[in-house]
Amino acid sequence: MIVLLKFGTTRIKPVFRHAQNVSAVSFHPELPILLTGSEDGTVRIWHAGTYRLEFSLNYGFERVWTISSLHGSNNVAIGYDEGTIMIKIGREEPAISMDVSGGKIIWAKHSEMQQVNLKALPEGTEIKDGERVPVVAKDMGSCEIYPQTIAHNPNGRFVVVCGDGEYIIYTSMALRNKAFGTAQEFVWALDSSEYATLENSSTIRVFKNFKERKNFRPEYGAEGIFGGFMLGVKSISGMAFSFYDWEQLELIRRIEIQPRHVYWADSGNLVCLATDESYYILRYNSNIVINARANNTNITEDGVEDAFEVVGEVNEIVKTGLWVGDCFIYTNSLNRINYYVGGEIVTISHLDHTMYILGYVAKENRLYLNDKELNVVSYSLLLPVLEYQTAVMRGDFETADQILPTIPQEHRTRVAHFLEKQGFKQQALAVSTEPEHKFELALALGELRRAQQLAEEAAIAEGGQD
Repeated sequence: MIVLLKFGTTRIKPVFRHAQNVSAVSFHPELPILLTGSEDGTVRIWHAGTYRLEFSLNYGFERVWTISSLHGSNNVAIGYDEGTIMIKIGREEPAISMDVSGGKIIWAKHSEMQQVNLKALPEGTEIKDGERVPVVAKDMGSCEIYPQTIAHNPNGRFVVVCGDGEYIIYTSMALRNKAFGTAQEFVWALDSSEYATLENSSTIRVFKNFKERKNFRPEYGAEGIFGGFMLGVKSISGMAFSFYDWEQLELIRRIEIQPRHVYWADSGNLVCLATDESYYILRYNSNIVINARANNTNITEDGVEDAFEVVGEVNEIVKTGLWVGDCFIYTNSLNRINYYVGGEIVTISHLDHTMYILGYVAKENRLYLNDKELNVVSYSLLLPVLEYQTAVMRGDFETADQILPTIPQEHRTRVAHFLEKQGFKQQALAVSTEPEHKFELALALGELRRAQQLAEEAAIAEGGQD
């Protein structure tokens, strides 16, 4: 039998009986949980605040004799009669969020909230790619719940903290409580004042300006929800994923992909669905949806048939990601930072350990990431290059030509290779600064005089070097 005592009171609360003697008890040093082991072969995990039973584990190794947690990690070792096992408990990803517009980062250390202001770095601080940014954390106060996730709303004015089946919305500057409630999951809409909560497997509630606007019951139940331009709902059966519009909560399209993450571009035209094995890039056709609703045609029980078009599928596992224009930037299971644009994948950097994308600050042309220990690093990623590639993918060469002069010469050849892969060899020839690449493009285009001229220039340059 387990008995929990609280100092300052004589109350004794019997919680639960193992089938046999309790042989090991351990409080986790990082997480709000209590672990108990028994001669009945089970390990039970309790919430350290509410004493609610969270999980019961039985690996069939006979009696449990010891439980030990590795400080600074989620690893727990359990010793049995018949062997020892190591398990991971909780989320690996820390509770952290970045307000890109304000350059502020909020994270949680246990229940203590802290804030970092990237704009407050000492004058003259040089930020190098991949090196730790020398940030100074400021204490904001304690949270009433143990934070498991933190997320700013789109305009950065508010931040939501979720954990223990509850959520609290704070003002991001001073951590003043604006709203709270119970929910298994919480997501923000692209509209900064709107959000949704998954109350249970059958009820989703939608709020606007902190007041409940509507609630509904998805046809196939809800295992999880996703925010952004549309409200995404993963069914309990695991066989369907549905998109709903935020305004009317009408079904837009039901598809068979089962994503772990959903990332919307700010334009609402593109969305990435990341599964356990790959990711899909879908284009949303808003005009088709509008016409289908207006004429009540091409609408089935699964929504508007042509609402989405698959424009790309990549066999990579996305860990974290975000959109900049029409470029999808992400970290993968191989600890690389890549971005996808128009079917091409560009590697920004190889990481030596797991990191999570925080945000992209356009004014600084820098991508920020963090690791489990809350170290913040950044990498240079030129916005003009991303904007140029986005304009090309939209077929807007007038805008692309206006952006080109802002791209430094040393980045032009990379842009030219991108144009070549998209089939725009003439434009690639005009952009490239590498003689050998220009020569190959001239040959491919049948511009033999241009190729001869490039060859002669290369021979003269080589002769001059000799």
